[in-house]
Order: sequence, then structure tokens, then C-alpha cells
Amino acid sequence: MALPGITRRRLLKRSAGALAAIPIAGVPIPKGSPVRFLDIAERAGITFHHENAASSEKYLIETMGSGCGWIDYDQNGFLDLYLVNGAATRLYTPKHRLRSALYRNNGDGTFTDVTDDAGVGAEGLFGMGLAVGDYDNDGFPDLLVLGYGRCILYHNNGDGTFTDVTAQAGVANGGLWASSAAWFDYDNDGHLDLVIANYIDWSPDRNFYCGSQGPGLRSYCHPDDYHGQRPTLYHNNGNGTFSDVTKSSGLAIKPANGLGIVTFDYDDDGWQDIFIANDSMPNSLFHNNRDGTFSEVGYETGVAVSSDGSAEAGMGVDAADTTGDGRMDIIVTHLDLQLARFYQNMGEGAFEDATYRSKISYDTFHMSGFGARFMDFDNDGRPDIFIANGHVLDNIERYHPGTRYAEPKLMFRNLGNGTFKNVSKELGSDFLLPRVSRGAAIADFDNDGDLDILVNNNGGPAQLLRNDGGNANHWLQIFLVGTQSNRDGIGARVRVSAGDLKLYEQKKGGMSYQSAQDPRLHFGLGSHNKVDRLEIQWPSGSTTSLTDIASDRILAIKEGTGMVNYPFPKVR
Repeated sequence: MALPGITRRRLLKRSAGALAAIPIAGVPIPKGSPVRFLDIAERAGITFHHENAASSEKYLIETMGSGCGWIDYDQNGFLDLYLVNGAATRLYTPKHRLRSALYRNNGDGTFTDVTDDAGVGAEGLFGMGLAVGDYDNDGFPDLLVLGYGRCILYHNNGDGTFTDVTAQAGVANGGLWASSAAWFDYDNDGHLDLVIANYIDWSPDRNFYCGSQGPGLRSYCHPDDYHGQRPTLYHNNGNGTFSDVTKSSGLAIKPANGLGIVTFDYDDDGWQDIFIANDSMPNSLFHNNRDGTFSEVGYETGVAVSSDGSAEAGMGVDAADTTGDGRMDIIVTHLDLQLARFYQNMGEGAFEDATYRSKISYDTFHMSGFGARFMDFDNDGRPDIFIANGHVLDNIERYHPGTRYAEPKLMFRNLGNGTFKNVSKELGSDFLLPRVSRGAAIADFDNDGDLDILVNNNGGPAQLLRNDGGNANHWLQIFLVGTQSNRDGIGARVRVSAGDLKLYEQKKGGMSYQSAQDPRLHFGLGSHNKVDRLEIQWPSGSTTSLTDIASDRILAIKEGTGMVNYPFPKVR
């Protein structure tokens, strides 16, 4: 790709050595993984089965969902989980009642379905994703369920129940196909705003015939057969209502096929920006102008397309500092015969497509990646890459011999020198089981210090992959409580120093694909049994600094106060 003007000049200033990734200081390259992932969904009482309403007419909505996520809805320190489901269509009548599901974490390794009691079933909505955020700063996280044609906002009443406040809040997103969303505070006024990635303008009335003629050869259509839809930005008015500011903010500059979304501060100016992975269109990076508007800078920064100038089937996204340089890199997953892209943040507003140098390219070529997260699965102090895979065409083997509909998951260990190694085969048979995976949400659901994986599979049962062995290394988790800033602390920038280990993370919005993540920031510390210094830069501009912190625990840190008591009991 020929980078335009200023970005190209900035890159040319750097020598070939400078362009190489920077090793994370003090972290040796590991030889093998003691970690195994065990699917405990069934034994934990998670009986959810996703229904995608598959039909012979190949409605496009059948193949794109659904998401999953974590929400401590009763604020007892145990993360509960939510799984999004499909619904009936003109061609599909379910044999039983269909709804999304909220499972309460019982604290003993099991979960209980409390959907009906909580009132969050989203029945009748052909669900896609979810986003969790405390939009009214009352201390209880609220739940947004995204779907085809509309969204539902459930306000957390603080007593184990929720109320549908979509109409009065003004966030229905009516007539649009919502995929993923992020709660974030784009104007740093202390209230969470909402940005939604919308997909295409498909409808049952315009369901074209795609694929070859003949029995079993009809396929789901390509998104290029339809017009894209603009994202939606809702500004939080601070009184329980929102205003649609999509046009005035600059996000309506162009329609796109939005799927994955992450909000983060790519240029470290204290204001969150928006990255959206678009399906078969250039990705969008909206730079926050700090005046309520955004400028689209995808091409200028080098993240719109691949290094060869191709727009690919962007789906799952995340951002993290993978090299210890204090800059946030980006991962984007794509369909098979493309590559998952790793964009390294070179500073000064420029990214480089470092996919080949990172060594993740070959192993993603035959996979279709959806849910994607940077996660330090072995707590060695380096963010690794997890990808949940599954093709979109249920008859893909008729067209691509060697490509499968159900696919195994991938884990790439960060080697600390800008490269990654595929260690998927080291993580146990449950991790490698082929599934048609979509949403993926990462969390330490049992509070034991290592990161577990929740996956929603299209047309199949969900998986809860428990991490066994990741806590052999030291770790620290941080739960942020904003006061001047939004209560969730989204937009906070955190630096951790432990000996010669230097780590940087941000409290981001969105991430992965159609899913909601653990609200706590997780830091693997390797062999370090304490943190020398922890510094938090809050969205309000205030700073919290702590020193000499023992590792292997979960801290609640309140803006303006410091450490506060908060329950995070370990699962029995």
C-alpha cells in the first residue's frame, strides 16, 4: 500500500532496526505452556444453545451471530454471563421458546439461568451482540442487546432485575442491523456515550439467490451485494436519555459494513478514538478531535486496508500494547484465504501492517476469525492473541476443498520480540474442538488470577473454557471506580512497573466481536511477586499513583481515593 504523505514520511525516518518490534524488558521467551483450557459449560449448568434459524433460503442474518459477555449484575464480585440468541423468522418456527440468557455465577463453579427473574430475555429480537456499561453511574452495570432492526437497553435496577428503557432513553437504533457496540466517554464529561457498528441493509424482501444452481449449492450472499450502513453515535445527556449525534460528530461520513468495534486512545492524547472493522470494505479509524467531532483517518494512519492495498472481511478486533513501548497495536480477523492482520503502532499517528513479521499470517490463512482478543493467558507479562473461528458458509466444503465450516480456535503466544507462536495444540483437546464460533468474551470468572474464555457458537451450544495453569505466574487485576470520570473508568490509561517489567493498558470499550469483556484490567507479572509502581491517568485528567503492591490479587481503585474495599471472592 502506498501510504499518503505525512504517514509515509514519518515511517521513512525510521531505520529498519527501529521498525523492528521492541522486546518487552525482563521477560524471557517461554519454552512451553503449562496451561490447558477445559470446557466446563455443561457441568457448570450452562445449557444454552444458540438458534440461528437456518433455512433453505439462506437469510444472511442466519450466519452472523451471536455474541456473549460478562456482567456482574448483582455486584457481588462474581462475574455473571450473558448469551445472545436468534429468533423466529418468516421461514423458521422454533420448536421451543427462544430467548437470550443471563446466567448467575453461583460462586461454586456453577451457574443458574436467571433470565426470567431478571427480565432480560430479549424475546422476539434476532440478536447479534451486547455491550455492558453503567450509563447512569449508579454503580450497577446496564445491558444493551443489539440485533437486526433494533436494540434493547435494559437498565439495572440494582435488585436483580432490569427494566427495558429503550424508548425513553432513545437508543433503539431502529431500522438498522446492529452488530457490535461500545460504551465509552468520547467527550470526557463523566457519562458513558454509545457507539454502534451497523452492518448492511439486507431484508427478507431483498434476499437474493447467491451461489451455484443445483442441490445444496445455494450460499449466503456476499455483503457487497447490499449497501452498507453508517455507524450510530449516541451522546449521553446525563439524565437517562441520549441524543443521536451521528451526523454532527462526523461518523456519518460514509456507510460501511461494520462488524467489530473497539474504542481506545491510539495517539495517547487522553481522548478515546473509534476503530471499526468493516466487512469487505476499508476499516474505519475515527480520530477524536476533542470538540465533539471525529475525523476518519483509516488510510492516513495505515489501518484501512492490508499492506497490499486490499480491503478484507474485517470481523473481530482488539487493541493492546504488545511490545512494551506504550503504544496500542491492533488485531483484525478476516475470512479464510485472507489473513488476520496485526497493525503495529509506530507512534506519531502511524501504524504498520506487521502481519508477516509477527508470524501469525500462515496459520490464519485457512481460518475464518470472528471473536478476537489480546489476552495474557499464561501471565508471563505479554498480551497473547486468541481467535475464535468458524466459516460463514455451511456448504463451504463444496466450494473450497480443505476449508471447513466448523474450525478450531487459535492461540498465539507473544514471544516478547514482536513475534507470536501458534501454541493452540498445547492447550488441550477442548480448545481444539471444531466449532462455528462467533462471539468471544474473556474474563477471570472464578477470580483465581488467570483468564478464561466464553464463546457463543452459531447454531450450537456455548463453551466456557476454564484456564487451568495460567496462574502459575504472578498477576494483578484492577477494578476502576470513577468519580469525576465515568464510573466504569473507560478511557483510563494504566502503567504498571514490576522490576524491569513495564506494562501499559487502557480501559477500552467494545472489543472482540459482538461481545462484552471482563470489566477489570488484567496484568500478568511473570515471576514478579509485587508491583513497584502503578499509575492511573483518569479520563478527567486526574492521576492516581500507588507503590509497593503485592501481586496475585484483585484491587478496586477509586478515583480521588485510592484502594477501596470491594468483594472479589474466589470461586469455591
